[in-house]
Amino acid sequence: MSSASNAKPVLQGVKIRPRKGVQKATAKFEPTVFRDAFIGVISSAAPGNLDDLSTKLDAAGNTLEYRRYAETLFEILIAGRLLAPGGTFLEDGTPASPFSIFQAQDDLASIRKYVEVFHKLMRRYKYLQRGFEDTLSNLLQYVNKFTSEDSNKLAIATGLFCSSGLASLTVLTVLFKEHLVKEGLSLQFVTTVFKTYLIDQTVDQFGLNLHKAGMSDRLLDFFPPNKRDEDSFARHFEAEDMKQLVTFQTKKQLILRKDSIVENVKTHLEEGKLNECLVYLKTQSKESGLTEPELIPLIWTGMMASVDWGTRVDQIDNQILKQVQQYSKLLGAFCTSPKTEIALMQTIQVNFYEDARFIKQYRAVTQLLYKNDVLSESAILYWAEKGSKTQGRTVFMKQMEPFIHWLKNASDEEDSEEDEE
Repeated sequence: MSSASNAKPVLQGVKIRPRKGVQKATAKFEPTVFRDAFIGVISSAAPGNLDDLSTKLDAAGNTLEYRRYAETLFEILIAGRLLAPGGTFLEDGTPASPFSIFQAQDDLASIRKYVEVFHKLMRRYKYLQRGFEDTLSNLLQYVNKFTSEDSNKLAIATGLFCSSGLASLTVLTVLFKEHLVKEGLSLQFVTTVFKTYLIDQTVDQFGLNLHKAGMSDRLLDFFPPNKRDEDSFARHFEAEDMKQLVTFQTKKQLILRKDSIVENVKTHLEEGKLNECLVYLKTQSKESGLTEPELIPLIWTGMMASVDWGTRVDQIDNQILKQVQQYSKLLGAFCTSPKTEIALMQTIQVNFYEDARFIKQYRAVTQLLYKNDVLSESAILYWAEKGSKTQGRTVFMKQMEPFIHWLKNASDEEDSEEDEE
């Protein structure tokens, strides 16, 4: 049978229409055509009536391709015009949109009303969220191209966008660009963003969102290189009446310093550099301003982290005592007051309570530290009688009873001998 006889019949003179989705996918991308139509929708709203504008934008989403032209849409709503390559505005004779963040009055109350238009639009068309953040981030990298007034409006709006959850603080990462930082534009912009953000949110919430954006350790990077220090940070934001941010940064830097101390102690001890570790800690004690009761928990944590505890369970008891014996000199060097001794006991208590592998060794470790003159009799007795309700205290008190009893009897015998003399 010939191949011609197997050919499928074809309808002649019938035009097959492609599906709607295929038509959209293959349609020519024309942002200026969308811009003209979108500005037409904005212009049809009653001047100054933002509720009417929101209604018009809501309805237009049924006919205009919001998803495809999300970047164009938000460039118009934020800047009023389309951006050309390099951050300048496209100049083709088309008037700017009658509504945009740049058209708002330069004050918080006015810009807040304009931002509400964005909220209403994106509540209706949730798929615009991604395009919004991408467009906002793209605009921020060109703050050096905008007038100071427009830049300030954009900063206020960005603060409101971020504090309300419409955008994440990640959009600010484009401001780490060297030329923007060097000119001081990044610092000027984020100062306004942060000040606006903290009007509606707490500094703790701000810190949480900074962490989510991967920026909690990078606030100083917004400062020009010659001002990238804690003193400059404090002076700048105190002058802007943002003391809560200064306090937040101070606490954050302290946490980072503490983490660094723990890591360095761990590394020194892993490498067997006990003397170097002593020198390092003495330097840190002076430079950080940390007191002994604040420093001793870090030393203990670093010491414990330097050991591979993956050994057999029946060997851990001997191993923990071996480590305490080996590093008693290190602990003793920074445990010179009863307050610090109590802090060390409480640190060990929490550590052992949280890690059940060590829980039975609390008394043995305490006795060894007492024998090596790291802990004093008075500190141990104070812990037993008046110590704070730290985790697992009841468990450890029962474990410590024989040793506490022995200490008290030894103390009574000493007192009797002194009376006889």
